[in-house]
Amino acid sequence: MRKAVCSGSFDPVTSGHIDIIERASRMFDEIIVCVFFNPGKGTSLFTPEERVEMLKAATAHLPNVRVTSHSGLLNEFCEKENASFIVRGLRAFTDFEYEFQRALLLKKINEKLETVFIMTNANYSYISSSGVRELLAFGGDIGKLVPANVAELIYKYHKRKTK
Repeated sequence: MRKAVCSGSFDPVTSGHIDIIERASRMFDEIIVCVFFNPGKGTSLFTPEERVEMLKAATAHLPNVRVTSHSGLLNEFCEKENASFIVRGLRAFTDFEYEFQRALLLKKINEKLETVFIMTNANYSYISSSGVRELLAFGGDIGKLVPANVAELIYKYHKRKTK
């Protein structure tokens, strides 16, 4: 069985994330989407539990996708899950430089792990979680940047946090 981990902070999940997960789900027997804590990204807008709920709602139509969360090292999570592949989405060349270095580091730590890069669909190349968070902070419409059921959850969570 070919298992892959698609990890990220997903703060929040975007339509671009879902596109990558959908495409990866056709390549692997099982995709484990994992919300990770990223100390380099500063304060999160949504809790890991809220992000897991958003991802579960957005991937409910994909029977071979499972959503979870983890704090720790990606290679250790892959070993625990018996997953040999890591899926990473790329929007631009700058993403490639960063992800390429991470993939080499992971390969050095565990030579059995393979990283698979999936280029974004051009329709989503401009979408980022930070852009969604910025629009949300200023009351902008995020409806075209995230799945509809996720937009509802985002508005609900954000409204609760800004009271």
